[in-house]
Amino acid sequence: MYKIKNRIRYSELDSSGKLSFGALLDYFQDCSTFHSEDTGVGLSYLTDRHLAWVLSAWQIAADRYPALGEQVVIGTAPYEFKGFMGCRNFLMETQDGERLACANSIWTLMDMEVMRPSKVNEDMQKAYVLEEKLAMEYAPRKIAIPSTESVCEAAVEVRRCHLDTNRHVNNGQYVRMAMEYLPEAFCIRQMRAEYKKQARRGDFIYPLIYRSGQNMYTVVLNNAQKQPYCVVEFSGCLSNQAADKEKNAEA
Repeated sequence: MYKIKNRIRYSELDSSGKLSFGALLDYFQDCSTFHSEDTGVGLSYLTDRHLAWVLSAWQIAADRYPALGEQVVIGTAPYEFKGFMGCRNFLMETQDGERLACANSIWTLMDMEVMRPSKVNEDMQKAYVLEEKLAMEYAPRKIAIPSTESVCEAAVEVRRCHLDTNRHVNNGQYVRMAMEYLPEAFCIRQMRAEYKKQARRGDFIYPLIYRSGQNMYTVVLNNAQKQPYCVVEFSGCLSNQAADKEKNAEA
C-alpha cells in the first residue's frame, strides 16, 4: 500500500475541534494523486494524452476523527481494473496502527477530447500494482433515492472555487455542498456518493434533501431538468446535546 504521513492542522478542523469530513476526503484524494505522480502516470501524463480519472462512486467510513496535532498515516491501493474502470481502497491510521477511517472508490478513465470512457492502457496497468481488497463492509455502488418527502433548497451556482483541473466540479465539492444540509453536530459515520453528470462553471445545482429518521440523510444535487449531478448519502448520529434539542423542538 502506498502511504504518506501527515499531522492534523488547525485549518483542517471542524467546529468540534476534530478533523472535518471534507478534510478527510481531501486526504484520501491527495494520497491517490501523489501515488499516481510517484508512479509516473500522474497529472502531466494524463493531460498529454487527454485523459482523466473521473470518480464514479465513493464510500467512506469513519471510526474516529483525529484531533489537532495528531500524527496520521494515509494509504491507498488499487485492487481491480476492468476495461475503463478502476477500483481503489483508502485507509487512515494513527502511527500506532489504529484505524481511523477507510474507503472504497470506483473510477472511470475518460478521454476528455471526445468525452468517452477509455480503456486502461499498459503503462497504467504496470504502474499500479494491484493488491487485495481492504477488509471493510462494502456498500452497493448505486444509491437508492428514498420515497419519503423531500425538502427543496435554494439553487447553488457553480463558481470557480468549485472547479478542479478538469474544469468541472471536483468530487469533494459536491460532498461539501451536501454537508451544508445536515443538522448541526451531525457526526458522519459513513458517506456514499454516486456521481452521474459533470457540472461546470455557471451551472445551477438544485438540492433535494431526504431524511430517514435521525441517522440518515440523502442529498440529491440536480440540474435544472431534475437530473442528478450527484447523489450523496450520509449515515451517522447527532451528538447527545443536539439530539435532545431536536427532540424538544419536535415535542
